[in-house]
Amino acid sequence: MSSLADEPGALHEILGLWHEYRTLVFTAIAVAAVLYKCLGSLRTLLHQETQSIGATTAAQKLNGIVVDGQPALKIAEKVSDYTEIVEPKLDAPRVKAKVEPKRVSGKKRGSPIRRITKPQNEKDLESDIQICIFYASLTGSTSSYVEKFKNDLFSDKEGIYPKLSIPTPSNSLPGIAPSRNILPPQLFNLEEIELDDYFVALPTPPEGKSVKYIYIVVVPSYETDSPVAAFLDHLQETHHDFRIDSAPLSPLAGFSVFGFGDSSEWPESEGKFCQDAVQVDKWLGKLSGGRAGSRRLFPLGMGDMNPASSADGQGTATANFREWRIHLEDSMQEYFETGEMSAGADLRGAVESGDEDSDVDIAEDETEKDMMDLEDLGTMINRNPTIKKSSTPAKVYLPVDFTTTAGKLALEAGEGQSPLRKDMVPKDSVTYKALTKQGYAIVGSHSGVKICRWTKSALRGRGSCYKYSFYGIRSHLCMETTPSLSCSNKCVFCWRHGTNPVGTTWRWKVDPPEEIFKGVVEGHYRKIKMMKGVPGVRADRFSEAFRIRHCALSLVGEPIFYPYINEFLALLHGSQISSFLVCNAQHPAQLRALGPVTQLYVSIDASNKESLKKIDKPLHRDFWERFQECLDILREKRNKQRTVFRLTLVKGFNLEDEVKGYADLVERALPGFVEIKGVTYCGTSSAGEAGLTMGNVPFWEEVQTFVEALNTELNARGLDYGMAAEHQHSCCALLASKRFHVNGKWHTLINYERFFELLKEGREFSPEEYVGEPTPEWANWGNGGFNPEDERVYRKGKGPKKETETDSGGCG
Repeated sequence: MSSLADEPGALHEILGLWHEYRTLVFTAIAVAAVLYKCLGSLRTLLHQETQSIGATTAAQKLNGIVVDGQPALKIAEKVSDYTEIVEPKLDAPRVKAKVEPKRVSGKKRGSPIRRITKPQNEKDLESDIQICIFYASLTGSTSSYVEKFKNDLFSDKEGIYPKLSIPTPSNSLPGIAPSRNILPPQLFNLEEIELDDYFVALPTPPEGKSVKYIYIVVVPSYETDSPVAAFLDHLQETHHDFRIDSAPLSPLAGFSVFGFGDSSEWPESEGKFCQDAVQVDKWLGKLSGGRAGSRRLFPLGMGDMNPASSADGQGTATANFREWRIHLEDSMQEYFETGEMSAGADLRGAVESGDEDSDVDIAEDETEKDMMDLEDLGTMINRNPTIKKSSTPAKVYLPVDFTTTAGKLALEAGEGQSPLRKDMVPKDSVTYKALTKQGYAIVGSHSGVKICRWTKSALRGRGSCYKYSFYGIRSHLCMETTPSLSCSNKCVFCWRHGTNPVGTTWRWKVDPPEEIFKGVVEGHYRKIKMMKGVPGVRADRFSEAFRIRHCALSLVGEPIFYPYINEFLALLHGSQISSFLVCNAQHPAQLRALGPVTQLYVSIDASNKESLKKIDKPLHRDFWERFQECLDILREKRNKQRTVFRLTLVKGFNLEDEVKGYADLVERALPGFVEIKGVTYCGTSSAGEAGLTMGNVPFWEEVQTFVEALNTELNARGLDYGMAAEHQHSCCALLASKRFHVNGKWHTLINYERFFELLKEGREFSPEEYVGEPTPEWANWGNGGFNPEDERVYRKGKGPKKETETDSGGCG
């Protein structure tokens, strides 16, 4: 009886265990079933592959046997496109496969704002061109302007390029007739046409004809009863209509807009000048592809009907309209020849010298491997067993420093052009790829040119760099270049991230100065042309940008390192292009032999030997002695040309407790000006052991404190210097000698025309002889330094906060 009584308890216990573990049991069974099925499938697949390989030899496969439903011959053809079939050798030793990580080749996908728009097919290059001129007119003046525009189209032969000291490919070309079949231009009054026929879809060309359309829109701006109002409403509605493609005008060959306005009624400062033309340009840009592919052939042009806007009392409308037409013709001619539009430039915020947000990261050993020093060549030959010794010695060029007196004689003998000499920056090198990726146009074998961030800003009317505030140089008229990409330092704050070549002597091929001059001018033109389709670029600034008036020889490297630097400067000055030359105070012999420049800079990055070695990382062993000798040479030149100290402040390196040391250097060289600038962060530099971080970038307030302390120290020593100007946006300030303080005002600007006149006189002259107008009030110390004629653009809410007004009464 007891066993029967215990039986229900045991059953309950077993049932409880089953409920507790049944989930695990079911899971284990399911996993085992899946594994068994996968194992069976894998075994079957391996068996089939083994039989296939055994039944068909490699030779049979290559001779045309069908494999997996495809002729093996086709497979072999595909393979042969990428690999070379090599017959195996029976006596060949077996080579063990090298195990290494898989290398993935390719390019990082970027986010360009505009891309080059190529023709859809080759027929685009054979298509006829139809120019459609749309206009609106209330009083009839715009109608007369477009009538003259139609008759004068492609009639001027002067072109957009000014004459320089020597012909370059662009400024020596005569006017070229259009190579495409240009149909007679058509005029359309916007109030008399059906807008849908032209701005919802393009007109249908005649049957059997291929036609590409160019739209030119000329409109006035009125406060009331504007004839453009209906047209603007149509463009806006077309853009927002979900039934219409987002870019219905993308098949256009291109478009451009010009507007007439009156500054006496709507000043530019109010933002309403030519407002209708601004809106037309914006909506046509959106309808033709937006920022990713707008068909804007040339920037928006504006003409002022106000007689007071020009010195002759005629207004700027006629002159601006003609200049806009000439540049538009050049852009159309480029499209006729290539079927392409120039790409826009990347407008992301970047450091002073341009878009320096490159993600180039090149290992030091790879860079050095690609740029072997001459001294290492003999060791490499002795070490390499694959190089067989010959009874006739190979012809190897001797190391010659072309910057020395003996080197000059070798240059005259043609040694610099020897084909045996290496290029400083070979086109297949890592250095070339890195510099071009950073935006450089490499000229010849050792020179470069690029446009800086401030050039792009000035083209859009958003301000120029500190050179305009201090010296009157408009950034869109400035060409930034260097005849030598090589440098003798590896500064921790270098913008080039250590990608440019370095050396203490010039041992590479030497390009003639004429070829460098032509190359940098053409490279600058190409860079400017890339901006013509960018939204916001002003047509007047864009047109002016082809008249280069200034050259900043401070791009990268050491300009005075180039053996023909004086000849290159003569070409610049002969073209009425002023020169600002920056050197690193490591080549005293070349500095002493340097001819006249508009303004001569020496970079002063530290006040003592230890700090200079830490921050500049110079390659010369006697770097401090060279540095001091360059300061003495600068003192000798102070009465012959404008001399400048350039101090770059880096927190943690040269900002703290070095004011007295810098004052010692100023007292030794007595430069005319001292520029103090906070370092610009451009990513971690591979030139430094640890690189820089944002913590090394001083705030403007810290730069101000340093400037005031240095000025106090200089005056305590009896040196007549004062705080003359500032450019807060660049975190830069200017101390100037009292030689340039005349009649109670600072005169830091330069009279460039007078400088060129003095050069032609062929005599020595002093810096005071080409002093310009007084420094503008907005650029003086304490006033910020931003040109009020331009538009200040703030990013990410960094602008000044608007004060909220409250009523005088009530509760608050």
